[in-house]
This record gives sequence, C-alpha cells and structure tokens, in this order.
Amino acid sequence: KMEAASWWLSVCVVGVLAAGGGGISPCMHASIINVILLDDEWSSWSLKYVKGEVLKAIEKDKALNSEGDPHQGVQLNLTANFGGFNTTLYGHQGCKSTTCEGVEELKYLMHEGDIGCSVLGPTCTYAAFQIVDMEKGLKLSTPIISAGSFGLACDGTSNLQRLLPPARKISSFFIQFWPHTNSLKPQWNSTYLLKKDVNTEDCFWYVNALDAGSFAKTVQRNLVHTFKELNEILTSQKRSSNLFIMCGSPLDLLEAKNGSKEADSSEILFLLIDLYNDQYYTNTSSMASMQNVLVLTMPNTRNYTVNPDVHSNSMLLLSVPPQMNDYMAAYHDAVLLIGQVMRKIMEKNASEVQVMEFVNVNYFRNTSFNGSAGTYKLGQSWRQRRGACPSSTTTPDHKYRLLFSFDTETNVTTVMDHDPVFIWGKRLPDYRPGSGTAHSPSHNIILIVLAVTVVVVTTIAFMFYRQNRRDHQMRKRWSHIAPDLIQLLENDTHNVVSLKIEDEGKKSNFNIQRAFYDRKIVILKELKHSDGNFNKTQKIELNALQQIDYYNLTKFYGTVKLEQGVFGVFEYGERGSLRYVLNDLVSYPEETFMDWEFKISVMYDIAKGMSYLHASDIQVHGRLKSTNCVVDNRMVVKITDFGCNSFLSPGKDLWTAPEHLKEQGTSQKGDVYSFAIIAHEIVLRKCTFYTASCTGREGEIPASRSPRRIITSNLRPDLNSDTDSEKELEVYTLIKSCWDEDPEKRPDFRKVENSLGKIISKIHNQENESYVDNMIRRLQMYSRNLEHLVEERTALYKAERDRADNLNFMLLPRPVVKSLKESGMVEPELYEEVTIYFSDIVGFTTLCQYSTPMEVVDMLNDIYKGFDSIVDLHDVYKVETIGDAYMVASGLPKRNGNRHAVDICHMALDILHFMGTFQLRHLPGIPVWIRIGVHSGPGLCAAGVVGVKMPRYCLFGDTVNTASRMESTGHPLRIHVSEPTINILQRTDCKFEYEIRGDTYLKGKGTETTYWLTGEEGEDFKLPTPPTTENFQRLQQDLAHMILACLEQRARGSIRRKKPVSSPSREDDKGQESEAESEGSHLEYLHMATVDNTLSTF
Repeated sequence: KMEAASWWLSVCVVGVLAAGGGGISPCMHASIINVILLDDEWSSWSLKYVKGEVLKAIEKDKALNSEGDPHQGVQLNLTANFGGFNTTLYGHQGCKSTTCEGVEELKYLMHEGDIGCSVLGPTCTYAAFQIVDMEKGLKLSTPIISAGSFGLACDGTSNLQRLLPPARKISSFFIQFWPHTNSLKPQWNSTYLLKKDVNTEDCFWYVNALDAGSFAKTVQRNLVHTFKELNEILTSQKRSSNLFIMCGSPLDLLEAKNGSKEADSSEILFLLIDLYNDQYYTNTSSMASMQNVLVLTMPNTRNYTVNPDVHSNSMLLLSVPPQMNDYMAAYHDAVLLIGQVMRKIMEKNASEVQVMEFVNVNYFRNTSFNGSAGTYKLGQSWRQRRGACPSSTTTPDHKYRLLFSFDTETNVTTVMDHDPVFIWGKRLPDYRPGSGTAHSPSHNIILIVLAVTVVVVTTIAFMFYRQNRRDHQMRKRWSHIAPDLIQLLENDTHNVVSLKIEDEGKKSNFNIQRAFYDRKIVILKELKHSDGNFNKTQKIELNALQQIDYYNLTKFYGTVKLEQGVFGVFEYGERGSLRYVLNDLVSYPEETFMDWEFKISVMYDIAKGMSYLHASDIQVHGRLKSTNCVVDNRMVVKITDFGCNSFLSPGKDLWTAPEHLKEQGTSQKGDVYSFAIIAHEIVLRKCTFYTASCTGREGEIPASRSPRRIITSNLRPDLNSDTDSEKELEVYTLIKSCWDEDPEKRPDFRKVENSLGKIISKIHNQENESYVDNMIRRLQMYSRNLEHLVEERTALYKAERDRADNLNFMLLPRPVVKSLKESGMVEPELYEEVTIYFSDIVGFTTLCQYSTPMEVVDMLNDIYKGFDSIVDLHDVYKVETIGDAYMVASGLPKRNGNRHAVDICHMALDILHFMGTFQLRHLPGIPVWIRIGVHSGPGLCAAGVVGVKMPRYCLFGDTVNTASRMESTGHPLRIHVSEPTINILQRTDCKFEYEIRGDTYLKGKGTETTYWLTGEEGEDFKLPTPPTTENFQRLQQDLAHMILACLEQRARGSIRRKKPVSSPSREDDKGQESEAESEGSHLEYLHMATVDNTLSTF
C-alpha cells in the first residue's frame, strides 16, 4: 500500500513544478506552504492531526541546511500557514458541507497576498473542486497538493495533484479485472453495488465512480442502498448476480451481512474495497464473516503502523489523536519532497532556471527520495508502478493471503497463489446464480443429509398439523361476518379518534373505519400481517375476544374480509377516547361536569373493566392508556385494544411500567402502573406524565421524561397530595401505590376496584350504587351542561365561519367563493376584453445563487408585500405568483369597461416606482430590476376554478400568452405595452406618456409594434432609471460582481442588514425622498428618470 502512496506522491510533485512554471523565482528565499484542511474531531485528515506532521517535516528540512544535506551551501526556508475550516453550523457535517469553506479561505489569502508557493489540501472533494474548476474555481497558478480529492470531477486539472488513489484508478481496476479470466477466475458480467447514503469520504467517491463512470457502461450493475435491501436480495429467488461490491472495513461487512446464512454462502462473493487498512499485512486473524470475501487493498511499504482502532474507513468519532495514518504521512512526505526539489532548483543559477522554465523542464526527473510512506523513485518517465492486490481470507489458519496482483500501469493481472484454499473450492464462483461451484465430497454429503432431514421433519410436521386442525375445528369459533352485512360509512375526525389503536402522538399502522352492522355503528380495525388465514395463536386470541362480554370492555363481533383487507369488527365509542374527553374543556368543563365525583366514577369504570379482563382467558392488556379507553353516549368508559397480542406489539411509552421499559413484555402489575398514569391524567386533566416542566406532544417522551430517566431516577408525575378532602387524599394514596417502583407492592385490580367502590359509597352514603343509578346520575350532570354548551358552540361557529369566509376571499374572488358555497362548483366564464400584467425579477437566478433559501423567501416576501399593497389601491385582481413571476388582471371577474387598461397601467407605474426605492435586507445596495409586460386582449379570455383540492382561479387564452411574451421580451425597469393596450388608453380621459419601441418579435405572434410606458401627464411617479442597452448586455455579470463584493463586505462586518422598505404609495413618497437625498451612495438605477427623448402623450 505504501508503494502506492509513493507513486502518488511522485505524480503530485511533478505537477507542482509544471503548475508553478514561471513562479519558482519568488520562492527562492522563503517558500511558504499554505495548509487548508477541514478542522473537526473525527476526520483522519483533520488539521489538528496533520499540523504536527507538517511541522515535523519542516524541521527535518531545516536540519538539512547545516548537516547531512547532499546539496550543501543551499539554504532553504520552508514555512507553513495553517487555515482550518469546519462545518459545525450545517445540518450535515463533514466533507459534504465543504463546498464554500476552502474557497473562502483561499480568497482571503489571495486578497492578503499570502497565497505562497504551494497549497496542501483540501482533502474533501467538494472543497477541492470549487478551487480548481476551470469555469467556477479560483484558477490559481499555485500548485495544490491534496491527500484526497478522490472524485471524478477533480480529474484533468493541471495544478491539483493527488497523493492517494483517486476514484478513476479504482474504476479502471474493476473495468479490467471484471472481464479478465485465468485459472482461478471466470469472466464476470454483472454485479450488485452497495451504495449507502452515509459513507466515508474515500468510499463515497470510489462507489460513485463505479456507479457513474465507465464501469457502469461495461458491466451490468444493480444498486443496493441499504443493508435491509441487501439481505432481501440474498434471500430472493430472483437474484441476478452472485457478486457484491462494497467499500468499507470488515466491521462494515459484518454489519451488512447481519448474521444471514445466505450472505455466508459459498455461491456468494463479496469484494471489499479497503485501501487504507494495513491489518491484511499483519498477523491479524480474520473474522468468520470474511470467508467468502475478496479484499481490494494496496501493497504495504509503510515505515509506520496505522492505529489499530482508527482506520480511514472508520465512521467513529476519534476520541484520541491518531499516532499516524496515511493522510498524515502523505502530507508529511509531500513537504519533504517539495523541500528536496526546491533545493535542487536553487543550486542552479537564475539564467538556467529561466531557460528551464521557458522550455517547461520537469525538475523531478531522475529523483529518488525516502519518506515515511516508502521509497520514491522517479525515472525518465516520471512514473512509478503501483499495484492493487485482491486478497483472500479463507485459509485454514484464518489469515489473509495474496491472491492476485494488478499493475495499474500495464493493466495486467497476475495470479500470486495458484493453489489457494478457500470456500469456493479451486475457482472463484460464477456470477450467475445457480450455475454452481466446485464443492468437496464432504460438502455434498452435508447437502444430502440436510435435504433428507428437511423431508422427514416436513412429513412429521404435516401429520401434527392435520391432527391439530381436527382438534381446532371442534372448538367454538369466532364469527365470520359476511361482507354484505357490513355497510361502510364515511370517516369523521371525531369518530376516528374514538378507537385509535395507537396514541395520537404516533402514526398508527392500523386502518380504522366506521361501518354499520346489525343496526348499530361499529369500528373496523384492519388486521395487518394477515390475509384471513390466521395462525393457531391468532385464532385462540380471536376466540378469547369473542367470549368477552362486559359493559366496561368493548365488544368484539367477529372478522370480515373486504376488498381493502381483513378487519376486526368492534363496538363503537360515540364520544371518542378518554384522552379526547379530558382535553375537551368546553364540552366537559372542570367544575360543572367533570367534578371529583365524575372523575372517581371514570377510574372505577376502568378498574372494573381491568379486573374482569385479568380474570378472563386474556389475563393481561399490555397497552393500557387513555387513548385506549373510549366513552360511549351514556358516559360509560370502556377499555379497548386488548387481546390482540399477535397483531399488536406491547406498548413502550409514558404509560409503560419501568420494568417493561427495561425489557419489553407485559404483566398484570404493569397494567396497574398504566392505570395509575391514566388516573393521574383524570385527576389533573393535563398532559400525560405531567411534571412542572411538562413539554412535548401527547404520547411522546420529552428528553426530561425519557425512559432512561424514568428507570434510573424513579421519576413519577407531579401529584400534590396536600389536601383536606378525605376522598381526594384516598385517591392520591391509591395512585401512588399503583405506580410503586416495586411491582410486588402494587395492588391488583380487584383491590383497586374495591377501594374506589368504597370511596363512591362514602360520597353517596350508601354501601353500593347500582349501574343504572350511576348511569342516570351521569346523564343528569351532562344535560345540565348541555344548554350552556350549545350557546357557546353557536358563538364559536359564527366566529369560525367569519374567519373562514375572510380566508376564502383572500384566496379566490368573492363571486367565486359565493358560487362555491351555494352550489359547490363554479362555471367558467368568457371575457371579451381584459388587461393582463406580467412581471418577473431580472437576474433572479444570480440572486438565488448567492443567497440562502431563507434569504430568497424573505426577499420575495418583502417584494410581494409591497406589490400586494399596491394592488389593493387599484381595481385589479391578483391572479397568482409563481417563483419570481407576478400576474395581475383587470376586467375580471368584475367587468369595468375600458378602465381595465388604465388601472393596470397605473398599478404598473406604482410598482416600478416601488422597485426604485426597494433594497434587499441581506444584500444592501444591490439593485433589484424587474421586467413588466402589459397586454389587452381584444379576443376572448376564459377564467374559472381548476381543481378540487387547493382550487385555483386560472386564466386561459391568447391574451394571457401574449402578455407573458410582452414581459419576456421587455427590458429591466421598463413597462412593455402592446399596441391594443395603447389603443384602449387613447379612448380614455387619462393622458399617459409612452415611447415607441418599434417592431418586436413575439413568439407565436410574429412581429408587432410595441411601446414603452413612461408615465402620465401631470403625475410624477419618480421612476428609476433603466439600464442602457450597453449595460443590459452585461447585467448578469455586473450583478454577480456586485453581490460578491457585498458578501465580502458583510463577512468583514463593514455593512449590516437593512430593514425592508415599507409599502409604497405616491402619497408617502415625500418622506422617503428626503431620506433618500440624505444618502449619497445610491446606485444609478435608484435615481429619478430624466429622459430627454420626445414623449408621446395621449
């Protein structure tokens, strides 16, 4: 591998001289090296790790000035500047977020004149590309040396030299190796390529090259993105190839296989790309998962040892600084090699250097050098051969063995081990599944024994199955409901809440729907993981559910198979879940309805239901929570979602007992804990597991109430037991005993039921209260609150209706809204003559390129707020905005005679005036130009509402298309008006000023005479000065330069963001004009127009 590193170093420094042609003389006395690297905690090439090696190399070079230097008398002073950048402010940290950082660092050095003689770094491909790209990059003549920059985009650049193998070389190896055949390897034509979303920098670009480069064109390859998808392919009968390529370490491969037997099959071959790992040359024993793996690595000539716990492929955080790795060694050797070459140059006199630079002589010819990465030998061809070595690991002593050697200069593959011992026998497997491999006789015997065993076991299992089926048919079965007896009802938000299987803070995997069955409303719950052929466990559970008949438990009626799937039919709770009732403080007020008597009755209902459930065959609930308790129309609480353990997993949330948070499971004592949390919700009517710092959505566990904290610190909800009421104190004591940390100290539900029954008896001064008496009492309480509730709801309805109307009027025209409310539809309408306005922002793409997405949103919001306030002043209708395009119409939906052209023109002049005073918040002083086009349609224009969801009021017709063409053929800060609009304006009393532009080609229309609208007689609109034709030709380039200058000033803190200008109107211009006059740095485009051309007036 180190031989490879030395080859790459040699290529790198050759390029240094070539790139630096003509630039050696300034470096004769002091050679400055700028080190630009990512500075973080986890990258192997982090500046904090590389810096020490660069400084060591500089000290070694300085020592040559006085002793041991073959070029005695030459004094070379190497110095280094270190510039680090990080990505801590980005959502994705690391190399993927380094597009601009390295560029900004070098821009600063160029501005300060400190660019030096060479640059080391950056390693990240994104950062390097932005520096060396010939179109967008900095176009430096200074040589750039990188131990990285692996991507294909960095190929072919003259001044970027890479010390480690780039992606193109890896792709070249696979292109040559895959179709190659020899005594050990057949020809391969296809493969699977594992391309993960998260990968190391080198693996990301190596795999990307195989996906996007020449390899993808020559070999049929299929992408695999996740380990789960990989295991599905391994077990699939439709697998297209036996070969799998991935990049990473042996630990990554172990994670990918995930213990799958198919992944360790002798028919499968994994080729692991792991270049920067030296464990294959040590005495390290291989893992069992490496038995069917070929490793692509590099020959090892290192003079150091890579940390055993820190390889380049590791994605773990570097908790301690690495002693040495390939990136650190590469940058160290690059400094020494540059020093040696510079000394060789400095031995020559100035005239010789000038002559050699003139003829572009390569100073690295016939140079040799010993570095920490090995020996460098550069001959006449200035190249050194390197090899790629696929190694095998399936040896009797579990050691790695060299199988092939690949020469990347001659593209020749050499067999290094002619008699290998590995899992594939004597020859690597064929790429086609089912083609077979050479197996040993013992392997065939094992296959035969396994086949016979499978047949015997299958026969015995079939016999037991038939016997079990006869026994099961003798049992009582649950009801299979005929599909024609189920009548589906439309879903309703309130009713969906009533029987949700999962709490409201989570997305349920079960489809719940209302239906009508046996003259009553029921709930259909989709039984997923089932096609109606239930297994034994599921059938036993359904039979147990069928036998439950208790008034505090929801009734199970049976199953039904519909087109949408298989559903369970359950009793319906009309008033929704208990959590829904507790949250509804309007329908169920705290004092008048939900008093202590009612709260204790609710707890009593739950306790009775759970007591019955624990005594039944079901025995345990496992998912008891307030969202799994429903309330019927008689205000009776019933428990649901029990007994479906094969369809539902146990709960693991705020209601779950601590012992089940540690280890998933269910128990009766765990249900008692869940009851305590529900009782706490009932007493306080606050969020689940309420504490003084209660945060988070319902059903979710905030960080302050995480399972770990609940387990380790015995955390419980807040419950203030300081009260003088005897019944309240008894309830508080009962709740605390139910959530005791020790499950054995918690009472069972029989005791809880008895305790609550005694409290209720004390309230009513009777030993026992019948179910009917309890129900009548609750209904009386509810009826007393009903009249007051109706009045409040009526007032709320009227207020909500008014808000909805106002919102609709903002989205659609009033006639359209009225038609939609009355008939539910809008008939499209034809308009004989309307005027359409279009505008968009000139240079919007350039502005977006140098702005963040949020800055673009703020910019458009500030502009359109001003436009909207202007629209309100005129008889026009805003149709829509699409990106930076703004569309307005007049003459529809309300017809206004000839005024439509006048109103649009007045509005256009006001908007143009507004843009003359507008400044961007994030780019103060940068001009914002708009193009405006206006056209009046003498033909027909159709308008109507399109769509049902999010309907839009749209315009159609030639008038719309022509108005759009007028805008697109206009100029910045100009109002481009068509001849039909001018003709309409001439028929009005308003005298507008205009200029004849001349003949203009409009796409789809041909050549037509168009005009520039410049103002109105007697009105001073104070329009901005439009750019001249010469300026217009370089607007985009000038705008980009202005933005870059503004960004540099902002980065240095010399300017600050400004507030957006207020909404414009001509009446408010006096104050703004005086403020503008006080600023002497306005751009030309903000000055008032002083046009000397002769204007036409009408």
